[in-house]
Amino acid sequence: MSKPPTLYSFRRCPYAMRARLALVAAGLRVALREVVLRDKPAAFIAASPSATVPTLVHSSGTIDESLDIMRWALARNDPNGWCDMPAEGDTWIARADGPFKHALDRTKYATRYPGENPEDHRKKAVTFLANLNAQIDTTIFDRFSLADAAILPFVRQFAFIDKPWFDAQPWQKLHQWLAQFLATDMFAAIMLKYPQWHTGDAPIFFPTESVPV
Repeated sequence: MSKPPTLYSFRRCPYAMRARLALVAAGLRVALREVVLRDKPAAFIAASPSATVPTLVHSSGTIDESLDIMRWALARNDPNGWCDMPAEGDTWIARADGPFKHALDRTKYATRYPGENPEDHRKKAVTFLANLNAQIDTTIFDRFSLADAAILPFVRQFAFIDKPWFDAQPWQKLHQWLAQFLATDMFAAIMLKYPQWHTGDAPIFFPTESVPV
């Protein structure tokens, strides 16, 4: 029996979340190593050129970009057709990973960016989210796909900066889209808590069981 890939992950990181989502969707099992970012183990630093989560180590090499991990997993098995999406899906992922994530970080972690106005960045994030709201249930977001899985963890992160404020925004479709995702067995499965990994620990396999997708 071949050795399963190893995934270095951090539970709350949205990049790691979306990698775990794709692994669940593909029905692939990995040995999960939960990393505490302030205490990165030497094996993780040696495995990841960027020393960032998620990092997947498999028989043919290492992948340390979350979207590449998603595509790698789904290329092996995509029973729900997540990759069968219009080309616009890739455009939306790029917008989320670029301008929206840039604005999100400067809104949520304002103290890390002295000299920048978090309200200006929140306005930029709002523009993205309002446009995304208008796309829900159209040809791009009419069924769950790679675009949904890649973007939702970041929308969740933004929403919980100030949830009452977020809930008060006139984004009915976006609110429903996020709420439905948060209520899934798939989301519950990727958010299980695991102990910090140390060299020599017995392997912990993820997912722990088959998950409805």
